[in-house]
Amino acid sequence: MQENMQVDIQEDAELICKDDLGQVTCEPGWQWSTEDRSFEDYDLWYVWDGVGEMVLNGIAYTLTKGSCFLFRPGDRASASQAPDNPLTVTYIHFGVGAGRRAELDNLSSYRSVRDTVFLETLLSRYVQNARDRAFRYEREAELLLSLMLQQLERQQWEERNGFVRGERLDRIRETANYIRQYPGVRHTVIGLAERAGLSPRYFSLKFRESMRMTVAAFIVEARITRAEHLLRCHNMTVAEVADLLGYHDLPFFSRQFKRFRGLSPSQLRK
Repeated sequence: MQENMQVDIQEDAELICKDDLGQVTCEPGWQWSTEDRSFEDYDLWYVWDGVGEMVLNGIAYTLTKGSCFLFRPGDRASASQAPDNPLTVTYIHFGVGAGRRAELDNLSSYRSVRDTVFLETLLSRYVQNARDRAFRYEREAELLLSLMLQQLERQQWEERNGFVRGERLDRIRETANYIRQYPGVRHTVIGLAERAGLSPRYFSLKFRESMRMTVAAFIVEARITRAEHLLRCHNMTVAEVADLLGYHDLPFFSRQFKRFRGLSPSQLRK
């Protein structure tokens, strides 16, 4: 599983991409071990397909689609695959600058990735750019790797803090985007809950947990954000903006805008 591909990131970069990276489908009978030589750098290792087992520092993990490992200097690992279901993996070796090392040391060595589509898009882009020597690929490699590690860090934070994504949470986030897209609509909790396929009570509870504010406050924030954009960029009057966003009481709109933005719509427009 060696494919040398030199990616010359500057040595003072936070992430220093190495010459060992690739995406491969492992050969029949493939086995891998670093027991006789531990890692000397960092390695991001991701499973696209197949079934197998990884033993990392004495702990066994089942390998399936979405299995992702962050190997560190000194780690010892061994892996094998099911004979009838070979592994397809991407591996990226890299170094870490002093300013980033403590951050990565807090990241778990293993994670089952939830948003596989996003991570796989970044992985494919990373490997392809390195192979093609795309324009300024060195800088893009560092940015892509940083995004991948950030995704893993975000998922770890969400899991530790009880924000585990699931189908219901995805429905709530889609509903929040719907409110942002149509801030002038007279949204109701009942109507939004129906859109999410949840009971109004459960929807309100989970919406507040996810978005850090009540449904009503979120609707107002979406309207004020849109109003601010229209006043700044579209040369509309305060009355026109208020009417467009469903406010039929102009003084109330002005008071609400000032409460959220610290100045009146007229002051902002000037």
